[in-house]
Amino acid sequence: MAFFMQSRPHAEGVFGAFRGISFGEMIAVYRTWNDRRITRNELQKLSDRELDDIGLARGDIDRFIDTLR
Repeated sequence: MAFFMQSRPHAEGVFGAFRGISFGEMIAVYRTWNDRRITRNELQKLSDRELDDIGLARGDIDRFIDTLR
């Protein structure tokens, strides 16, 4: 006897993780992510001396980025 499933589980798709989030909130999340990315890249370009002048060490960059809102 063969058994066939009549229904399939609902696939979440690409945007399944964003269910329940408004478009404005998605834009805010993107902007925050992009601001952090740009800041991280700019800080990575600085020399160790320049980082020391602003009170950071190279190892502090990721921790500093995590404190940004």
